[in-house]
Amino acid sequence: MLRVGMFLSNRYEIIGKIGSGGMSDVYKAKCHKLNRFVAIKVLKSEFSADQNFVSKFRMEAQNAACLSHPNIVSVYDVGEDQGVYYIVMELIEGITLKKYIERKKKLEIRESIEIAMQVARGIEAAHNQHIVHRDIKPQNIMISMEGKVKVTDFGIARAASTQTISSNTMGSVHYISPEQARGGYCNEKSDIYSLGITLYEMLTGRVPFEGDSTVSVALLHIQGEMVPPRQYEPLIPISLEKIILKCTQKKPELRYASATELIDDLKKSLTMPNEDFVKIASLNSDSPTMIFTGEDIDEIKRKSSESMDDDYDNDYDDDYDDEYDDDDHYDRRYDDRHYDDRRSDRWEQDRDNRYYDDEYEDDYDDDYDEEDEDKHSKIEKIITGISIGVAIIIVIIAAVLILKGCGITQNAKETQETAETLESSEDQVAMINLLGKTKDEAVSLLKGMNLKYKVETGTSDIYEEGQVFEQEFKEGKMLDIGTVVTIKVSVGNETAVVPNNLAGKTIEEATSLIKSVGLKVSSQIEKQNSDDIEEGLVIDANPSMGNPASVNQPVILIVSEGPAVVEVKVPNIVNLTEASAINRLEESGLKAGKITYESSDSVSAGRVIRQNTEAGKKVEENSEVSFVVSEGSSMTTVPDLRFSSLSDAKDALNEAGLKVGSVDEEYSDESSKGLVIGQSIPEGRSVERGTAVDITIGKGAEPTQPASQTYEDSGDPDDQPTKAD
Repeated sequence: MLRVGMFLSNRYEIIGKIGSGGMSDVYKAKCHKLNRFVAIKVLKSEFSADQNFVSKFRMEAQNAACLSHPNIVSVYDVGEDQGVYYIVMELIEGITLKKYIERKKKLEIRESIEIAMQVARGIEAAHNQHIVHRDIKPQNIMISMEGKVKVTDFGIARAASTQTISSNTMGSVHYISPEQARGGYCNEKSDIYSLGITLYEMLTGRVPFEGDSTVSVALLHIQGEMVPPRQYEPLIPISLEKIILKCTQKKPELRYASATELIDDLKKSLTMPNEDFVKIASLNSDSPTMIFTGEDIDEIKRKSSESMDDDYDNDYDDDYDDEYDDDDHYDRRYDDRHYDDRRSDRWEQDRDNRYYDDEYEDDYDDDYDEEDEDKHSKIEKIITGISIGVAIIIVIIAAVLILKGCGITQNAKETQETAETLESSEDQVAMINLLGKTKDEAVSLLKGMNLKYKVETGTSDIYEEGQVFEQEFKEGKMLDIGTVVTIKVSVGNETAVVPNNLAGKTIEEATSLIKSVGLKVSSQIEKQNSDDIEEGLVIDANPSMGNPASVNQPVILIVSEGPAVVEVKVPNIVNLTEASAINRLEESGLKAGKITYESSDSVSAGRVIRQNTEAGKKVEENSEVSFVVSEGSSMTTVPDLRFSSLSDAKDALNEAGLKVGSVDEEYSDESSKGLVIGQSIPEGRSVERGTAVDITIGKGAEPTQPASQTYEDSGDPDDQPTKAD
C-alpha cells in the first residue's frame, strides 16, 4: 500500500487514498512535471505478480489512452515503479453511479435516461475504435460535481476478462452478459447488455438477478427469466421497458446492433414515452423441442377436419393459406410463452376454442354425406403433408440443439450467423461478423456460405495474433454467391519504447528521435506550463517517456508554454520602515522596485510615504513594486557650531539636513586656532533643509611686530638721540 507523500517514478506525489476495488486501489496524486492533480489506479499485489496479466494490462491501458471523449475518463500514463504497476487517469471530483443509486434508492425516469445516454455515447466512441469495455457497471461510471457522466476502466476491464470468476468479481457478475458468463466470445453487444442491466437498476433500485454466489448469479444471466421492470415500478413507460428488454436479450443478435441505435431509441423515449416503437426480433431456433405422439396427430387431424367448411370448393387452397398463417402466429405465441405454464394452459384453451365449436360441429354432421368422402380424403393427404413438414422441422431443431450441447455451436452469435446463411436466397447471402474469429474459423464460415476469400495480414492494437481484425464487407450486407471477401488477420501488436531524452528538445529534434525508434508522431500537440523548461521546447510525450507505445499509435508531444502566470495581491506597505516594506513584498511573492526619498512633514523619516502600485491590486507573481521613503520634515534648526572643529561642524550640519557653505579664516583672541568662531546663520534659527551655512574658522591671536622708531631732524639739539637711547 502506498503512503501519503510517496512518489511514483519521481513524478507523482501521493496525496491520499480515494477508493478501492477488487483489482486495484485508487489514489489522488499530484503530477509535479505537469503541475496538475490526477487519479492513480494501482494494481493489487495478486495481479501484479501475474506477468501475463500485467503485460496485457499495460497494452490495453495504452490502447485506452487513445480514447478521447467527454464521457470517457482520460488515461494519461501507464507505468511501473519497483514492482508497483499503475495507470494515471483524469481526476473526477464526484461519486460513482453505484453510490448515487444507493443514496437515492432509485432515480427519476428522465434522469436515468440522460445518464444512460451519456454512458452510451462513451461506449459508442470506444466501439468506433474497436474497443470493448467488458465491465460496464455503476461502479465504473463516474458522476462529476457538474453532473457530467464519464465511463472509466477502459482497458483494465479487457485485461481482466481472462480472470476466473471469484469473490472479487461479485460486483461485476450482476451486470455480466450471458456470453461472458459462459466464457464465450464477447463483443460490443456485451457492453449493451451490461448497460441495460445498469438502466434496470437505476429505475428500480435493484439488479434483476440475485444469488448466494457468483456462479448462481452467472447461471441466472444464462438461463433465468428477468422480471420486467414495470412490475417493480409501474410508472416506467412502456418504451423504456422495451429498451431495457431489448438490451438484455439472451441472444446477442436480438439486442441493439450498436450503441448508436440504443441512443436513438433513448431519445425517442424522452419525447414519446408511451409509444411502443421498440422492435424486438425473435428467433425460433432455440425453442424447446415438441414431441408429437400418434394421439396428438389424430387430434390435430380431428380438429382440422372440424374447422373445414362443408361447402368446400376450388378456393380451399386460399383458405388453407390463411389458416396456415394463423398457425404460424400460434407457434410464435407459444415460443414467446413457453416459460410460463399458466400462459401455455391458456394458449391450449384458445387453440381448442379456435378449432372446435359445438354449433359448427352440428352443422357439419348434418351436411356431411357420402359424396364428400373424396374431399375428406384430399384433406387427410394435406394434413399428412403438414405433419411430415412439422416432423422435418422438429428434426432440424433437435439437431441444432444436439450440436450446441456437443460444443460445436460455440455461441449464440454463430447460431444466428448459421441461421442467416440458411435463410438467404439461392443467389445471395448476408455477410456475417468475422471480427475476433481465428483465420480457420472465418474461412470455414465463408466456405459454408459459398463465398470465396482472400487473407491478408497486418498489426492490430485490439485483436490478438491470429484473429480477424478487419473484413471487407460489413455485417448484414447482401453478397452474391461466389463473391471474394478479403479478411485481415492480426500478426500481433508491434511496440517500441518512447525515447527517454525528449525533455528540453525542440519539436523537430523530438520528432526525429521518436521516428528513429519506429514510432509515429501525432500532428496534435499538447501544451503545458513549465517553470523548468523554456517555452517552445518539449516537456514530455503521451505515452510518457520510457513507456511502451504501439507502432500504430501516434505519440503526442507535450510542449512548454513557459512558467504559469500566477497573480498575487499587492500588500499595503505605507508607513512601514524601508526594511519592513521590502520583507512584506517578498512574503507576498513580489519584489522591491525603485526606492526614492523625499521630505515629509507628516511621515517620520525612514518610513514609506507611498507605493506606486495600490494595495489590493492583483499583479503577476514576482512583479516589482516601487515606493518612496520619507526624509522627515522639510524645515530644520541651525545647530550651534562655535568652538567646534571644522569636521565636527560639517557633521552637525549634515545631521540637521544643512549644507556647508564657504569656510573663511580670521584672527581672534577669543578662540583657539582651528575652531569655529562664526557662522552665517545664527544657531536656533529654523530654515529649510539643504540651506548652506557659511563658517569662519579662527586663526588665533594676531601676532605683535618689533618696535622701530624713525626720527626726523627738527634742528633741536634736544631731539637728537643720545647714546643712552
